[in-house]
Amino acid sequence: MAKEFDVCVIGSGPGGYVAAIRASQLGFKTAIVEKRFLGGVCLNIGCIPTKALLRSAEVFESISHAADYGVEVKSFSANFEAMIQRSRKVADKMSKGVQFLMKANKVEVLNGTGVFTSSKELTVQDENGKVTETVNARHFIIATGARPRELPSLKIDGKMIIDSERAMQLEKQPKKMVIVGAGAIGVEFAYFYNSIGTEVTLVELQKTVVPVEDEDIGKELAKIYKKKGVTVLTESSVESVEKKGSGVKVTVKTKKGTEEIEADVVLSAVGVTGNIENMGLDKAGVETDRGAIKVDTASYKTSADGIYAIGDVIGAPWLAHKASHEAVVLAEQLAGLKPSPVNYSNIPGCTYCEPQIASVGLTEKQAREEGYEIKVGKFPFSASGKATGLGHEEGFVKVIFDAKYGEWLGCHMIGSHVTELIAEAVVARELETTAHEIISAVHPHPTMSEAVMEAAAEAYGEGVHLGSKPKK
Repeated sequence: MAKEFDVCVIGSGPGGYVAAIRASQLGFKTAIVEKRFLGGVCLNIGCIPTKALLRSAEVFESISHAADYGVEVKSFSANFEAMIQRSRKVADKMSKGVQFLMKANKVEVLNGTGVFTSSKELTVQDENGKVTETVNARHFIIATGARPRELPSLKIDGKMIIDSERAMQLEKQPKKMVIVGAGAIGVEFAYFYNSIGTEVTLVELQKTVVPVEDEDIGKELAKIYKKKGVTVLTESSVESVEKKGSGVKVTVKTKKGTEEIEADVVLSAVGVTGNIENMGLDKAGVETDRGAIKVDTASYKTSADGIYAIGDVIGAPWLAHKASHEAVVLAEQLAGLKPSPVNYSNIPGCTYCEPQIASVGLTEKQAREEGYEIKVGKFPFSASGKATGLGHEEGFVKVIFDAKYGEWLGCHMIGSHVTELIAEAVVARELETTAHEIISAVHPHPTMSEAVMEAAAEAYGEGVHLGSKPKK
């Protein structure tokens, strides 16, 4: 006999579990279907455990430079296995937290794979394909997330050619690693492995690393990474990977010709694709396009009545906080409320390498292409008293304003823990704050956040800490 629910969510990542909790809070009888582990990729094999690894790398790097701070450390080493174990403990703790939230909010958890038999019915199947539950619901929410994309020329075998999940759970630290793709995932793992002594080569097809970011950010990160000892190859592509003994030989086509690089392992970090297979979407009448479910982004409705989709499975930007925000908006819409729609032009992006990267809004290039007359300000952390005291002078804050009205078009940061600073720009842009309101708002001293105000002042020729000439 089929179980009856008001809302049934498929997938328990940051989109799915938040949708289920909010739906239950709003009075819906709610179930969530999960085939692997509560919390999805983010909590278990993505956002959270990678940040734990990056923190270990940051601590190790700090100890490596202890003498710069007048601290003598006679002996220390990187315990790779212990770092991995700590990362897993952090992930397990967060996943258990989601289990608690499900119980606390009376969300029924159905373990297995959700497969539609129609737009009104879903079966839950075990790993052998046996149906364990049948679910009928007024509303189905698909939040199955995404997985690493695989290139035809770079088939993942889990041993010598690996994806991000495997990269955070290796049994042994590789001596040499080639990372293909210099987006957020690629540069984060490049930082982690380089910091603890692995020889890293980073290969990126585009002109700059982190190519979705402002060009100045990509250039700065590449410069810093090269100083750290990372080999950065931009405008380059992997032509082939051959297994050679206990390692691999990677042939890379670069601007200067072809290079052959020997490594222990190759990490493929070339993006993600939605989890849309083997779900019976065709039987439900749900349309897809290029690895994603097609939705109306105002209502998250799919092509099938009563079925909605949110998060990574509907496409870029592939961000946990975007998925969670969509989840709340959708649940409230289903309850007949009128939540503010997601402002897709004001979703921040954060990359947790060191130095960190954070941004929101238009890049300088995008602003010019859209026809804006702009004012651009940049403030380097080398001029910041707080950053200098911390020993983290690398990076800068860059702001872009519309010259006519003072609208804050974009903010781009690279520096120590700048992911904690970007919220100022997000809130200010949401409130339509102008450049002069940022300049006149008193920022505490000494802090890293002063750089935001200083960059805005530089855009208008009002800065006092760089010796810049006033702009007319």
